[in-house]
Amino acid sequence: MNKKTFSQRTGIWLLGLGSCGLVHATELVYTPINPSFGGNPLNGTWLLNNAQAQNDFDDPDLKNRAAVPGTSALERFTSQLQSRLLGQLLDNISTGNTGSLSTDSFIVNVIDDSGALSIEVTDRASGEVSEIKVNGLNP
Repeated sequence: MNKKTFSQRTGIWLLGLGSCGLVHATELVYTPINPSFGGNPLNGTWLLNNAQAQNDFDDPDLKNRAAVPGTSALERFTSQLQSRLLGQLLDNISTGNTGSLSTDSFIVNVIDDSGALSIEVTDRASGEVSEIKVNGLNP
């Protein structure tokens, strides 16, 4: 082996040995990203948005969810109107007013007898009558 090659190898080896003293190592600490596995809870929204941005699946039922199946706008309006009228009828009990509400499906009679409230609900299809009695109301 010639003297020049030996001195180059020795120089490189000494340079490597000298630079080893300058290198410092620390331990590696794993920090999860996903909040489900112990990561920062603030990453949840970011992860969800990234997943939704990458999702190219089109839900075929999405168009059908806009309207409630089997109900038309008129049926929904009728249902909301009946709920409003029934609520108003029950609100009028506090002023001492009684009354009744009749629909296609049922008949509701509200009777206030000096603090004893009686609500009779009659099912028109079966004729079954349910009675609710509440005592101790202050008119």
